Amino acid sequence: MPDHRPTASPGTLFVVATPIGNLNDITLRAIETLRQVDLIAAEDTRHTRRLLTALGIKSRLISYHEHNEQQRTPELVERLYQGDHIALVSDAGTPTLSDPGFRLIQTAAGQNIPIVPIPGVSAAIAALSAAGLTTDNFTFIGFPARRKAKRHQQLEALADLGHTLIFYQSPRRMVSFLEELLAALGDRQAALARELTKIHEEFLRGTLTQIKAALQQRPEVKGECTLLVTGAEAASPTEAELDTVLAAALSDPQAGSLSDVAKTLAKQFNLSRKMVYEKALKIKKRG
Repeated sequence: MPDHRPTASPGTLFVVATPIGNLNDITLRAIETLRQVDLIAAEDTRHTRRLLTALGIKSRLISYHEHNEQQRTPELVERLYQGDHIALVSDAGTPTLSDPGFRLIQTAAGQNIPIVPIPGVSAAIAALSAAGLTTDNFTFIGFPARRKAKRHQQLEALADLGHTLIFYQSPRRMVSFLEELLAALGDRQAALARELTKIHEEFLRGTLTQIKAALQQRPEVKGECTLLVTGAEAASPTEAELDTVLAAALSDPQAGSLSDVAKTLAKQFNLSRKMVYEKALKIKKRG
């Protein structure tokens, strides 16, 4: 790995999102970038070559995947140092989101090489946008741990989080994974997005039990799956507990106005904003 900067400016590493199914989801900026770079580092060169052929792009390809990234990263960084512009792509969606690329980006960033994201499709965000679950706070988990014991620990750690959880999972493991979620999280509202942007795109919405039952009626589950699960519900405080929390918040100069305090706590405890505001107003008048 070079420990000095060349006299000329280094090249740029472009992190390029590609379609997850529908080819029309490629952005104009992505097409322009893939056409102009000196090299495209692809998770599967055969898969990416088909995409480039469809777009009429003849840029050179090199493989970069989880099995060779440790050896390939120094080579790519050296090329960037020599002034080459490189595009990083995965088989589908945004690189590094449950796809290879983190090692290269981390190394390039540590060497002060310019890194430019070319945003586009992400299965997690696409599913979240149409799932009908809370979107203001969410945690992207990606593929859960493969070993059952570690996966169990992972799910137990997620059980108390109060926001939407987003998982990737293979179709053949989906039913058994739903069973594990039921055991760890309880029967929550969820949405399963399958084959996003493709001809057979489908959303299954309901409780985890309902989605599991729907899948069990099928001979097999097919297609890429993104599963979204609602977070844990906040426990409703007693009246005395709410009074204590409100009093503490109203005495905090960083908490904002009375209206801000009411809005924040109403959302936190899933209570009526009007009720919390009126209670906060009484507490404030009492001093």
